[in-house]
Amino acid sequence: MFFRVLAMTLSTMAAVGATPLTAQNADHSGHAGHVMPGPEASVIPSEPGDGSFAAISEIVAMLSADPDTDWTRVDINGLREHLVDMNQLVIGASVHSEPLPNGLSVRIETSGRAGGAAYRMVPAHAPFLAAETGWQSELASVGDEIVWTVTATDGGAVARIQALGFFGLMATGDHHRMHHLAMARGEAAR
Repeated sequence: MFFRVLAMTLSTMAAVGATPLTAQNADHSGHAGHVMPGPEASVIPSEPGDGSFAAISEIVAMLSADPDTDWTRVDINGLREHLVDMNQLVIGASVHSEPLPNGLSVRIETSGRAGGAAYRMVPAHAPFLAAETGWQSELASVGDEIVWTVTATDGGAVARIQALGFFGLMATGDHHRMHHLAMARGEAAR
């Protein structure tokens, strides 16, 4: 329903020449129950906002559709904080990488908001990376830095580790979505 309303709003904006800012300030409460006519009904956005909002929106829909959801445990704010950490890590982490003959050594500063995100996320992700890839994943804390060393014995894996670098290594694996759902259900820590 939301997507039909959004598509209808965008279509109306295009017809009357409204700017996106006008649409952002519009009152959407009166649109409930409207059905988009014609062939435009199948042309709607697939994302309800930025990535974090889309992730929260998707999980809220999943929790709402699940009759076994324990709403006393649901922690959408905790999920939001984790998604903020993910964003801060990507846009603000201070990372220094050094190729090794068998992999990569990465030094990540732990000061500031992005450093705090790294401090929470890298130690949590490192064992998942090792389990999902078979690579060695070792962490050490050195002053105000985390030193993460990822190595492998296979030459192809070594080249992949080096090419991925810190951010690619952090994005490797398919455990993120289930982790986010578990967090929203109140079943996992950030």
